Parts: sequence; C-alpha cells; structure tokens
Amino acid sequence: DFATPRAILTGHDYEITCATICAELGLVISGSKEGPCLIHSMNGDLLRTLEGPETLEGPGNCLRPKLIQASREGHCVIYYENGLFCVFSVNGRLQATMETDDKIK
Repeated sequence: DFATPRAILTGHDYEITCATICAELGLVISGSKEGPCLIHSMNGDLLRTLEGPETLEGPGNCLRPKLIQASREGHCVIYYENGLFCVFSVNGRLQATMETDDKIK
C-alpha cells in the first residue's frame, strides 16, 4: 500500500527550513527561508502567520527561522538565524524576545 498525505499545507513562497507538530493542539508550525512562520491545523487550514519584531525587520535584515518548538500549553519558541529567540502564543501574539551570540543547533 502507498501512504497518502493527510493534508497538503500551503502558504510559503520559499523552501521550508524548520517545522514542528504539536499533536496535543492539532497544529503544524513551519518556517521558510525568506518568510514568516505559519500555523496550520492538522487538516491543512492556515490559521495564523507569526511575524518577528518589527524593529528588526527590513530589506537587509530578514528574519530567517532556523528552529521551532511548540508546547502543549500553546507557546511557540522560534530561533532565528541572527541569534534572536521569540516566544509567540498560538494566537500569533509576540510575548517575549531574547538575543544571544551563542550558536544554537
């Protein structure tokens, strides 16, 4: 037998660099090379777009997500290529930011 996808998630214009699944909340969160992070339902519906802090965005300073992790309590932590951590609620609200010079893998 061949496996078939449960849903096809759309919305990114560039390649996906990171993703996570939160089965407890039924969410898939993904980040692309040149764009925002997106929250989809397990059915494939686009629910939210997570935008980084406005002060760091600009033509020469695009926020590129490298790592994403979601909690069952409804928080999403995103680590960006420039050393910035952001914590979002699943409603898309930015709750906290922190910068680091350390390399995170």
